[in-house]
Amino acid sequence: MASVRSLGILTAAIAAAGWGGDLCAQVRADPTRPPAAQIAWGMARIRNLDFVDLRDVAEKFGAQATWDAPKQKLILSTGENQQIVFEADGRDCFLNGVRIFLSERVTAHRGSLWVSRLDLIKTIAPLLRPAEQALQLPMPPRLIVLDAGHGGTDPGKSNAKHQLAEKDMTLDVALRLQKLLEARGYRVLLTRKDDTRFANNPLIDLQRRADFSNQAVADLFLSIHFNAVDPKDAARVMGSETYVLTPQSMLSTSDDKKDAMTDVTFPGNRNDLANVILGYHLHRQIVTGLKTSDRGYKRARFAVLRFLDCPAALIEAAYLSNDAEAARVATPEFRQRIAEAIARGVDSYTAAVAAMRPVVAN
Repeated sequence: MASVRSLGILTAAIAAAGWGGDLCAQVRADPTRPPAAQIAWGMARIRNLDFVDLRDVAEKFGAQATWDAPKQKLILSTGENQQIVFEADGRDCFLNGVRIFLSERVTAHRGSLWVSRLDLIKTIAPLLRPAEQALQLPMPPRLIVLDAGHGGTDPGKSNAKHQLAEKDMTLDVALRLQKLLEARGYRVLLTRKDDTRFANNPLIDLQRRADFSNQAVADLFLSIHFNAVDPKDAARVMGSETYVLTPQSMLSTSDDKKDAMTDVTFPGNRNDLANVILGYHLHRQIVTGLKTSDRGYKRARFAVLRFLDCPAALIEAAYLSNDAEAARVATPEFRQRIAEAIARGVDSYTAAVAAMRPVVAN
């Protein structure tokens, strides 16, 4: 029998997630079908990488492919009311309107659109058919570590006009989020509860944040941040981004070529499957909840994500460099909305995982 606490978390998560379409619907799929990595794809060698025809993906996934030749756009529609849109030369796609970045650009080839085999296996397939790899997923989270970015001698980003420091805003959101999650039945720990940090050396500080989570045997790690760009771009750049760790051999969103870390397998890569599902659920709720510009669900090899033993995401909730957006961040009401959106994202992820993995007894 499942514990009362586990059932409470699951019940709240299911209620919050709504079970409408999207990834939760995929639990009804036949789990005996082979995962994408085991399918014999017809591939083409493009830019020294293996690419797969999206029409072949549609056929093998039982989806309908709609090709818009003038716009060089291809839409895959599934029976679970999911729609994913690809456009030639784009390095992103849109799943039910949510912007998701890929490792390689979508390529027009032989009258169709093609995606890299790694993007298919590590991003597209887990989002469209997560149930087929359910046994690789962790159990639904119970203990969550919240990491308020920066702190102490590291103020992070800032906005002089509104007198905002990132370290203060992240801590405020983390404390609000802690209350929301605990009310739902989760256990919550914070990497910091005040204006401190583990060490003045940033690499040591970030490693210790991961160590804190690992030693607590956390089920989920969420790092909260605010963003900024060069002053010349500040007026036009605003919105929210969500990051998870980049899988091995794939390019991070900000990269256009391999570097020393590209082919390294980090401890955090053991959770690639859970990470892609977590990132999608979080980003969807953040963008819709804040009604902010969708800057995309992205991947990076951030130091705080590389050495974690549990699924993890880093959230850039808004841009402090944009005065209009910083004015929103300056209000307690908006910071509460950020916390509520993240909490709904956790609920949605929990519900999706719980649907594919049974709740276990204590």
